[in-house]
Amino acid sequence: MRFEIPFFGHENIRSLHPKTIEITTESHLTTNGDCIVGVNADSGCNDLSEKMKILLQNSKSTVSCTIVVKDFSFKVTGRGDDKLTLTNPHDIVIRKSSFVCPRTLATNCDAASDTIPREMIKILQNPDAKGTFVIEVT
Repeated sequence: MRFEIPFFGHENIRSLHPKTIEITTESHLTTNGDCIVGVNADSGCNDLSEKMKILLQNSKSTVSCTIVVKDFSFKVTGRGDDKLTLTNPHDIVIRKSSFVCPRTLATNCDAASDTIPREMIKILQNPDAKGTFVIEVT
C-alpha cells in the first residue's frame, strides 16, 4: 500500500537529528526542531487510511519512506509495530529506535535526519520548495 504526502520547505530546516525524521502539518518551525524535514504537510498520522494503519500496526510489516525533492530522493526502511496508535493529527515521525508515541509511523529505521544528503536539505531550506513524503507498506 502506498500513500503520498506533499509538504514544503522552511528556512529553519536543519535535519541534524541522529535518531528521527519528521514532517509536520504545522507552518512554524524553530531551529530546535532539528529532525523536521518538511512543514505544511497535507497529513499527520491520524489522516492515514484505516487500511494503512492496520498494516503499520503489524510488527512484521516493512515500511519504506522516501523523501522526494526535485531530482533527489532519500529512502528509509523500517518496521511497523503493533503498539502504534497513529493518532497525532499534525506529525509523522520515523525512528531508528523502537520508541512509540502517537506521532510514530515506523520504528527500527535504517537512517535518520542527519544522514539525508545536504544538497536536499539546502533545497528544503527554501520555503517555496515542494517535497513529497512517500509511505509504502508491505
